[in-house]
Amino acid sequence: MTLRHFKIFVTVCDTMNMTAAAESLFISQSAISQAIAELEKYYDVRLFERLSRKLYLTKAGEKLLSYARHIIRMNMDIENDMKLLHENGTIRLGASVTVGATVLPRIVSAYKKISPETDIEVFEDNTEQIEQRLLGDKTDIGLVEGETTSQDILSTPFMDDELVLICGKNHRFAALSVIQPHELEKEDFIIREQGSGTRKTFEDVMAAHDLTWNVTWTCNNADTIKAAVAEGLGVSVISKRAVAKEVNSGELFMKAIEGLRFDRKFKIVYHKNKYLTEQMKRFIKLCITR
Repeated sequence: MTLRHFKIFVTVCDTMNMTAAAESLFISQSAISQAIAELEKYYDVRLFERLSRKLYLTKAGEKLLSYARHIIRMNMDIENDMKLLHENGTIRLGASVTVGATVLPRIVSAYKKISPETDIEVFEDNTEQIEQRLLGDKTDIGLVEGETTSQDILSTPFMDDELVLICGKNHRFAALSVIQPHELEKEDFIIREQGSGTRKTFEDVMAAHDLTWNVTWTCNNADTIKAAVAEGLGVSVISKRAVAKEVNSGELFMKAIEGLRFDRKFKIVYHKNKYLTEQMKRFIKLCITR
């Protein structure tokens, strides 16, 4: 099978329409059909179901699509590396929200000092979305606080992190030195959205201690959470790194919970089939050794 076959296959998958794929690639529809037929014959599987003149990707097709995307990207990386003699290049980074706000700027700044010729592109979202970008080869390396679910994603811890309970200065918790776990069940929580590693850690620890919680506000960023908590609209559990300034200024209060901790690790994640350039390897090493 050739690179041309894989490019045609990926284009058909992206459009799920033979005619649209032909127009996109500026080739005939018969050439598209022939390439797909050759792939199916070569691998002896059916890649698409053709029902009521519509295409549906089979399980075999889904598997091949993952490999095909990375074969195409790997070819591009090889060509780029050969042309640039490993001196330049681009790293497409994905960062979950907490990592992006508290850790990534310092890491990228340090990397640019040792590799100024490398371009860094950053996309920030929750862990679930970063994982999807890695699987779709839209991101090369992810730095996340949550757990990935796909077996195709490799994960390496690189930094410890702790979530802490925060409240506003006028909240009843502000006057207490230690909070009893059952008191959390009486409070309104302001927390991150589904797919966030912070939310997953919070829910897992609470469930492990048989504690219930009431969510009244769901946010996709830490700034909104901190502002709402400061106004006394509820409490939250958030990365200690994200509230250091507000706690030092007295705008927010950080409280220990008796017998309960929210510990986790930040992780470097990338696709198991990802071709890691020298620039990417250098970036990963910097994260681990800092």
